[in-house]
Amino acid sequence: MLQYASFTGFLRTILIILLVYYALRILARLFAPHIFKFLAKKAEQRFGAQFGQFQQRQEPTRKEGEVSIDKMPNKQAASNKTVGEYVDYEEID
Repeated sequence: MLQYASFTGFLRTILIILLVYYALRILARLFAPHIFKFLAKKAEQRFGAQFGQFQQRQEPTRKEGEVSIDKMPNKQAASNKTVGEYVDYEEID
């Protein structure tokens, strides 16, 4: 047995959907600034914590004028001439 929706039921459903939509828009306008402030504060705390850890690691105790070498340059700085020569690519139709 088939049942058909009445016109009043259809209008009632549309009205409920519109009321929920507008209620959510009003609530979003009221609470959005507070939510964004909270998210910005959390991001600031995370950034500050990471920056603080970075600052602590970067300051080794050295005397003034002391020099330290982190990486020694390679001894073979000249290019290898035995590789061959460059040949330009040409497309043939």
